[in-house]
Amino acid sequence: MKTYKLKAEPRKLTGRKVKTLRAQGLVPGNVFGKDVKSFSVQVDLKELNKVYDDAGETGVVDLTTSRKTVPVLISNVQYHPVDATALHVDFRQIDLTKQVTATVPVEITGESPAEKSGIGTVVQQVMELEVEALPADLPEKFEIDVTGLSEVDAAIFIKDLKYDKAKVALTADPEQIVVKVEPPQKEEVAPAVEAVAEEGAEVPVEGEAVEEGKEPAPASEAEKVKK
Repeated sequence: MKTYKLKAEPRKLTGRKVKTLRAQGLVPGNVFGKDVKSFSVQVDLKELNKVYDDAGETGVVDLTTSRKTVPVLISNVQYHPVDATALHVDFRQIDLTKQVTATVPVEITGESPAEKSGIGTVVQQVMELEVEALPADLPEKFEIDVTGLSEVDAAIFIKDLKYDKAKVALTADPEQIVVKVEPPQKEEVAPAVEAVAEEGAEVPVEGEAVEEGKEPAPASEAEKVKK
């Protein structure tokens, strides 16, 4: 099992005062877990980004503070809506001997012959999957090879995914579609409507509604004169 390392320091600042930390290139965070007393930490922004890029939310991270080192999963990173800078991070302390629930991303690999030939488009319907496993057995990601999808309506289901079923359990329905080849979307063009009056039939006056199933009312004598 590959383990990542990240240093942290106990955090005293809370609330709006954490802006001071961010100005110093630090990210406020919390460590929590089952049967674990939560505590506040702060980590270096650059180091966090580096570890998170490699470990994601399924890689075990040895989080070292001045007091101890604990195994954690990076549970959630909140980002600034404009510059995408990490604002806060949650670390979930885990027991390496007990199963955990985690979310694993789904990625498409290869090129579908159907999409390559232009007869269809590969649509990914599932972006991530929830799994249960020991921390050391959590998959980094699920890779979906679409090179075998050569026809419209061809699909790959959750039951088709390749993973160690003895160590990893999926909570989703095995019959759920992960990716599917959909027919190309055609632009709908509204046909020109030509109002053709049948010979001998009266045309309703503009703005006058005609009740369905009934013939239009005959024109009055005054209307006939106008015509």
